[in-house]
Amino acid sequence: MKAITLELPEMLAAEVDRAVQAGWFVDAQEAIREALREYLDSRRLELQELQQIEDISWAMQTAVRP
Repeated sequence: MKAITLELPEMLAAEVDRAVQAGWFVDAQEAIREALREYLDSRRLELQELQQIEDISWAMQTAVRP
């Protein structure tokens, strides 16, 4: 597993701490991993569409024209 260090604004860090204390997560790392997973899942279709548009654009620019 890759370790990533990040700084959170105090208010956001306090919310993460409250979620952990409420028993929603084992620790802050789990809370942040879950939040990132949910964010990426919610954006997956958009990211795939952007990649397809870039691929189509590249293909159109590199296509051999008669």
